[in-house]
Amino acid sequence: MTFQFNSLIDFLNMAGHGPYVWASYAITTIALVTLVVYPLMQKKQIIAQIRRQQRISNPPE
Repeated sequence: MTFQFNSLIDFLNMAGHGPYVWASYAITTIALVTLVVYPLMQKKQIIAQIRRQQRISNPPE
């Protein structure tokens, strides 16, 4: 098996294209994490809001 790069630095640099490649990976990862985390946070807020509304409309006797 032969490796494309001779060292870790060569791998990270990718013949001068490394900054673009790693930036695109970072942007994609941030976007995917946001697409997962943001709806979960919204769901939590909506459930809390519904519970508050239920407590207001149905006070304990």
